[in-house]
Amino acid sequence: MKNVLIISFSQTSQANVIAQQVCRDLYDHEDVHVSFYEITLKDPFPYPWDSGAFFDAFPETFQQIPREITPPSEEILNGNYDLVIFSYQVWYLTPSLPVVSFLKSEYAEKLLSGRKVISIVSCRNMWAKAHDKTGEHFKRLNAERVGHIALVDRANNYASVITIVHWLYSGKKTRYLGFFPLPGVSDKDIEESGRFGQPILQALLTNNYSSLQKQLIDLKAVEIKPFLIIVDRTANKIFSFWSKKILTKKTNRKRWVTFFKYYLLFALWIISPIVLLLYNITYPLRLKSIRADIKHYQSL
Repeated sequence: MKNVLIISFSQTSQANVIAQQVCRDLYDHEDVHVSFYEITLKDPFPYPWDSGAFFDAFPETFQQIPREITPPSEEILNGNYDLVIFSYQVWYLTPSLPVVSFLKSEYAEKLLSGRKVISIVSCRNMWAKAHDKTGEHFKRLNAERVGHIALVDRANNYASVITIVHWLYSGKKTRYLGFFPLPGVSDKDIEESGRFGQPILQALLTNNYSSLQKQLIDLKAVEIKPFLIIVDRTANKIFSFWSKKILTKKTNRKRWVTFFKYYLLFALWIISPIVLLLYNITYPLRLKSIRADIKHYQSL
């Protein structure tokens, strides 16, 4: 009997549903037992969000300052797992703070150390640096990432900003104003993510993960948009400045969070189109670095 543990966090349930859909063939196999652990904070963030709480979560999220989590059950902690499926969201270009809080807890070492891990990220569109950050945690915890899957909102960058805000502030996955696309990873992509189950199942049953990531790539588990990697990398540097600055403002934090909010809106709607234009103009000069990025983010 092979034992698999799904670890997930999701306010909207999207990451949980995706993990369970990816593992559909594992659930159905008589020689595989799947356990599920959902990360929860002792003092959870609000959902639906309001604007103040949403932006106030930025500095601690980006700087990966953990909160206290609810301990997993003894049954989960004492399990002997052959594989861990790690499903997470991205907040502010970083694994969500509840996920980071787990990864920095004593329970992460207990559940991940010495184990094989497949990560599944589901987000609006930028996940590259969050992938790197989870990789750093896995390495520190002596966990071996043997596969990774990235599912994103396929709407264009500007439409998806509007729809994701609508979803997070209302708590409803509906069409904003009746005509915008539905927010988040599409139902079609979630349903079709079950295709990843068979190669994962075969790797699990044979204990041979050497070709798993290539098989997942062949099934389009990781589709790269090079421009977004450049934006992600640049924005991480900018976010580092803003998050550190806000954390030093003990008495007027709220004012600085508001400054950051309006800077972010300015960057999204004014600076980003200019950066995209410059990227397209210089694209031929970037081919070598683009190929390197694609290779890096499709690998482990």
